[in-house]
Order: sequence, then structure tokens, then C-alpha cells
Amino acid sequence: MPSIPSGVPGGRPHSEEHAVSDRRTAILEAAATVIARRGVRGLRVEELAAEAGVSKALIYYHFEDRTGLLRRTLAFVNNRAERYTAEHSAAEAAAGPEATAGREATTNSETAAGPGVAPGSDAVPGPLRRLEQALLLELQDLPHVRENSTAWGELRASAVFDPELRGELALASVIWVREVADLLGEVRPTAPDSALTASAERLTALLEGLSARWLSGILPLPDARTRMREAIGVEVAHLARDAVAPATYDTPTPPE
Repeated sequence: MPSIPSGVPGGRPHSEEHAVSDRRTAILEAAATVIARRGVRGLRVEELAAEAGVSKALIYYHFEDRTGLLRRTLAFVNNRAERYTAEHSAAEAAAGPEATAGREATTNSETAAGPGVAPGSDAVPGPLRRLEQALLLELQDLPHVRENSTAWGELRASAVFDPELRGELALASVIWVREVADLLGEVRPTAPDSALTASAERLTALLEGLSARWLSGILPLPDARTRMREAIGVEVAHLARDAVAPATYDTPTPPE
């Protein structure tokens, strides 16, 4: 059935559409909160309705069934992570270069001290800092980051047993890897795309593992952030070698 455009005769008024959107968002926010608190198996419609301040009937109206709710919650959690990352970047840009110069120098020296990245490396400082920010923002002891990371981990683990969640999870993961690969490409512009993608897959997989260990109390947060920085240094150095490898391999051996 084709959708009816908003703001035209026969369609929903804008105010009604906004109200529906607000209620749907409230339900998704509540679902993320309950999942972070009790896990996917502990998600009950009664508790979700109370958390969102809506009726159970309204939840079923918007999401039809539990699987539909979980799929939409997974997308919501992923989008919320992208949003707070973008908001942080916008705040940094608004602060101007003077406000961030000191932090950038610290970040660059810390990464340079990591394995494989020596002081004076040709890694581009600005893009390198943006890469670190994008990954380390997921390792912050802030309520909304904890909640989002916990909910994401729960939903990801549930996809092992629920095939209907796998498509949404796979799409979110592909987009995330592509974004990190693009950031790596800014740091190492001459690295081949296949190498950038492989590095991005390793970094995002490590970040998920570090986040799980931090949230479960196995690994202190400062240690998790240090491991992430070290891994970034290793990957950036690895990409530098990959960038020159094709020229090395293609050089013919001179006759004796």
C-alpha cells in the first residue's frame, strides 16, 4: 500500500505526524534502557510500556511483534551512537582550532608512543585524531554511552539465536566498517581499499570486545582506551607498509 504524503489533503497533519514520531521514539528509547538493564530476554512489554509511559496496545500498534521491536531498537541504538559521535565532532568544530590544539598534540604524542608509530611518522595528525575520537567515544564512562553500548552488545549477541536480527546487524556493521575505513583512508591516503577495510574490521571487532570487557568489569576503562589507542597505532603503521607494498611487488628483478 503506498504511503500518503504528509501535509496534503488526506494525509496526516504535521502535528499528528510529529506526535506519532515522538511516541515511537519514546518507545525505542525505553526499549534500549530496558535491554541495557535486563538484557534482551528480560524485555517485557509491561515494563517497556511503563518505562515509555504508553499503553501495551500502542507498542503493538507501532511494532507489531517482538522481533519487529528488536530490529527497530537495533537500528535506533546504532543511529544514536552515530548521533552523539557527530554531535561531539560538531562541538569540536565550533570550539575552533585554538581550543582543540592542545588536545590534538596530546593525542598525537600518545598515538606516536604506541607500537609501530614513531614520532615524526607521516600519518596525518588531523585525520588521525578524528579516527581516535570516532573509536574512543564508544569507551566513555557516561550514562548514555554505557546504556547504548550495553544494548548494542545484547542485541548483537541475540542475533546469534535470532536470524531475523542478522540482516539489520549486518547492515549496521557494514556501514560502521566503511566509516572507519574512510577515516583510515584519510590518515593513509595511499593505502589500498582492501587493506583499509581489513584494518577497519579489526578495529571495530576489537572495540566491541574491549567494550564488552569494560562493561562486564573485566577490564578497567583506562586500560581499554589504551589498548584501543595501541591497536590504532599498529593498524596505521601496517597501512603504511601496505601503501608501499604494491610498488615493491611490481618492481622487476634486474638481470644479473
